[in-house]
Amino acid sequence: MRAAADFAACSQDPDRIRSTLAHVVQAGWCHPHALHAELRAARLLNRPEVRAAAAELLAGVRSIAEGQARDALNTTDLPTPLWNARLYAPDGTFLASPDAYWPDEGVALEIDSVEYHYTRDAWQATLRRRLRLESHGILVVSATPSMIRDSPAEVLAALRALLALASVRSSSPTARARGHQQLPLPLGY
Repeated sequence: MRAAADFAACSQDPDRIRSTLAHVVQAGWCHPHALHAELRAARLLNRPEVRAAAAELLAGVRSIAEGQARDALNTTDLPTPLWNARLYAPDGTFLASPDAYWPDEGVALEIDSVEYHYTRDAWQATLRRRLRLESHGILVVSATPSMIRDSPAEVLAALRALLALASVRSSSPTARARGHQQLPLPLGY
């Protein structure tokens, strides 16, 4: 945690700060609240790029691509999704943890990069995860990090279409998000 705070103190690049802080949390080295406390103690939350990166970690964002997707979604009237919610079948079987999930509509956004899905086994695991989601009535939009970065309007259009479709379908998804909460932003920057 301390090393991440030291890096944030020295870096002027918002994307590198965002990526480094997300990596520390995603790798399980610390909880977002603990990192937030460390950044506050180091008086780094007065820097907008550090404050923004810390806030998105508390919202559940765990990568720079997810942060960019969140930025794009924040410019729209689309509902706010849960980030990295854990989804379960009615019998309690874990299904997946999509990058973004709209529980009321049963729509998921999966951001799949070549870096993590390039091998045959990784690609098949990605497809199996999508099949599990779809078999429980979840509509899935798949995008790459470069699509989020370079053509967010296309991704937003696909999300908008599936969210609209979800509002008129006759059956609801059977999967449920459990154990997920949007972490409150601690008071006192």
